[in-house]
Formats: sequence, C-alpha cells, structure tokens
Amino acid sequence: MPAPSMSDALSRRSPRLFRLFRWYARHYLARGFHAVRISRTGPIPELPNRPVVVVLNHASWWDPLVAIALTSDLPEHRLHYAPIEVIGLAQYPFFERLGFFGIETSTRAGAARFLRTGLALLERPEVMLWVTGQGAFVDPRDRPIRLRPGIGHLAHRLSDSMIWTLAIEYPFWNDRCPEALLRFGRPIAIKDGSIIRPREWTSAIECSLEETQDALATEARRRDSGAFSVLIGGTAGVGGVYDYWRRMRAWLDGQTFRSEHAIQAAESTEDRQLHGIDGRNTNE
Repeated sequence: MPAPSMSDALSRRSPRLFRLFRWYARHYLARGFHAVRISRTGPIPELPNRPVVVVLNHASWWDPLVAIALTSDLPEHRLHYAPIEVIGLAQYPFFERLGFFGIETSTRAGAARFLRTGLALLERPEVMLWVTGQGAFVDPRDRPIRLRPGIGHLAHRLSDSMIWTLAIEYPFWNDRCPEALLRFGRPIAIKDGSIIRPREWTSAIECSLEETQDALATEARRRDSGAFSVLIGGTAGVGGVYDYWRRMRAWLDGQTFRSEHAIQAAESTEDRQLHGIDGRNTNE
C-alpha cells in the first residue's frame, strides 16, 4: 500500500464529514460517560501558528473518539490527522474521510509510511497530527512508558514545530458511568529536530508523557471534580427502580432530586450547572 501524499490525504479528508462525526462523537461520549473532563492545571494549550504533534497514551478504544470530540475546543481552521492500523481502516474505511491514514504498525515498511506521511502533512502550519505512540492498548498506570521509535524519528526531522503530550484515563468515581479525564503536558518546542538523535527524542517524549500521566493519576485518585473543567456533560444516576425510588423520596421530602449517585462536597459550580436539577445532560 503506497503512502498517501500530502495532497491525497488533504483531498480525502472531508471537513463537513469530520464536523458531523465530531457532533456524533460528543453525543456518544455523553451517553457513555458521567462527564469528559480536562485538568485545570493541564488545560487545552494555546496553539502557535505552526504544526503540532499530539502524543497521547492509548488507554482504550475510546481514545480516538475523545480526541475527535476535543477538537471542537480547538481553533476551527486546524486540520486533524492520525495514523491508524491498516486492518482497522479496512473495517471502517470512512475513517479515511475523517483524516485517518493507514499504516502497518508492526513492520519497518509501516514505520516508513508513517514517517513519510506525517512529514508531508506537517509541512502545513495548520495541521495537527494525533499519535497514540504506544501502538497498542496499555493500562494508564503501567510504568515505564514505552513509545514506538517512529515518534522520535519524526521529531528528529521536524523544524519549527510543537509536541504536546496528552494523558487520558477512564476511572470510575461515584456514579454508574466512568469519567473520561484528560490532561495536557508541557509543550516541547522543536526549532531544529536534527540536532537531537531520534532515540533521545523518543526518550524525552516518553518522559513528558509519563510525567503528564502521573499528574493525571494523582488527580484521578483524589476524585475531586473541582480540579477539572467539564468539556462534555454526560449521564448521571443509576437508573431503573433505584432512581425512581430516590426521585419519589425527594418529592415527598420537598427536596430537589439530583440523579448523581453521590454528591461530592467539592463538586464545582460548573458541575451543578451542567447536570441541572434532575441530572440530565445540558451540554448540548
């Protein structure tokens, strides 16, 4: 399979289909999670007018949907691309219209295609390349972080670019549905990547991602929703007879029903506004 040229990749991506799928992804995430949250101390960065590579850990199947949904909080002129295993692209060929390009992650030829395609796309300052650098699902608490060497070779060949690490994990807190938690790391600026060897680049990005994941893990363990901003409000409560009984008791006691299983003392005003008096998603 020949690697797509920059012009091919740009022409295959449909901005309209991307926006439509992003809308779907946000609603799908709202049904699957209590909320999608981003750390207030690792928020969405202000992006410079240069190419950006986002290197994220690969915690679960949800990662691409979370990343696509996240783009709604980024400048609209940005063009988003991501590598995907060729087998996965064969199963979901419409992903190519969303900016995904197929590679064989376990072969040298696949690594070469990733490098050629990534470099071609990153010639444009508005491009953001999203890379799950571990190449396979990995528990977010596994240490040390190990990335495929292709990301170091990519950084070695870049100039006037930025790399951001992004940590994601999906813990259960106090509700039936899990939380989707995100945190961006500190930016890595690349003026002339060739002055650092590929392996050193890989090691530096691994260290940054591990630092970001450790910081997110600490916040996740605290279960403090006030430490996060809500990007997407989701599903609250247990449902069924349990919530019906709780709703009836609240009505009989003259109280406002809240569908969250447990209300944290540190719950933020943003959370209370988000879920409203009956816990329904009011994000969109």
